[in-house]
Amino acid sequence: MTTDVPGDAATIALRSARLAAQGLAGGLGSPREVVERLVCVQAQDLAAAKWVLGARVPGSQEPTIDAAIDDRSLLRSWPMRGTLHFVAPEMLRPILGLTSARLMQRAAKTHRDEGIDDQVHAAARAIAIRDLEGGRSASRDELQAAWEAAGIPIAGQRGYHLIWRLAIEGLLCCGPIDTRARQRFVLLDEWSPARSGDPDDPDDALARLLVGYARGHGPVTVRDFAWWSGLTLAQARTARAAAGDALVEMADDRLGVADAASAPGADGPSRHVLAPFDEYFLGYPDRTAFCAPDDVQRVVPGKNGLFLPILVADGEVVGTWRRSPERRGTTTIEVSPFGDDVDLAEFLPAFARWAAFWSTSLGEVTRVGAPSAG
Repeated sequence: MTTDVPGDAATIALRSARLAAQGLAGGLGSPREVVERLVCVQAQDLAAAKWVLGARVPGSQEPTIDAAIDDRSLLRSWPMRGTLHFVAPEMLRPILGLTSARLMQRAAKTHRDEGIDDQVHAAARAIAIRDLEGGRSASRDELQAAWEAAGIPIAGQRGYHLIWRLAIEGLLCCGPIDTRARQRFVLLDEWSPARSGDPDDPDDALARLLVGYARGHGPVTVRDFAWWSGLTLAQARTARAAAGDALVEMADDRLGVADAASAPGADGPSRHVLAPFDEYFLGYPDRTAFCAPDDVQRVVPGKNGLFLPILVADGEVVGTWRRSPERRGTTTIEVSPFGDDVDLAEFLPAFARWAAFWSTSLGEVTRVGAPSAG
């Protein structure tokens, strides 16, 4: 469909295996199951991240995801790469134990430039505890207003970096839903207390993280894991040794889970309309198996870190799409295919599923510069 995407049997099999591992081929039973499968789901855009989960849970709607957030089946915080992710509650603290020191080291210059020294940090921490303890929550604006009222400036990105630092050290996390695109902040230890069975040994945490990555993204390499997690290659190799026979060696130095039954597949062609920042695209440093290099630039125009929603046909990224603002309960879609052979009619059931998730009616699905489908 697109140009320069390998069509050999091994690459086709790799795409099929990854679709199944990601929960896109067979579907999963709940948002919690999706997060357990994928371990971490990038979620800096909350609304988009809801569809990342919803696309893998047949029959789900936005309230399904909101309920999983509010009942604490999954957490949203900054566990790795300095970016918001959904993560299983039992894995947040262990992952932070592996990543926080390096994240803080990388952020040191930014914090110095923002004037966030130990004294400012301590004052902001004390106010956050004062305003949140006892099961209370605060919006980002409310928390920053409390700091400003106490004489802690929050201009520019300073307030954000204070929240980020308190989350990285395990004090704060995102809590109950506030709006479609925002959550309120809570104290992690109150919202989701640590449990006795949570992994506390670093090597055990490394092993669980790698096995989880392989289960939800595999087949993958140790280098893939280091890139995805933001850990060092040395840590990634330690994780491989600690995982032992929970992983199996595959072709091209890739790893898969020993329990192949954990990734149910589906027969026949598959068509998916996925969110920006979906793990199927974002979860690998090398995307050549499913997206041509020229087309990667269409998914990330300007290389500015902003990803467009994608169309996926049998594991291959074949276009991008965008929604128009809802009018009278109906939402129209504009699609930018990467090739003339992309049949938009094949994607209509996937778009209808997307519309049902958001409780809107699907309007026209239009090929940019060409007649509409449906």
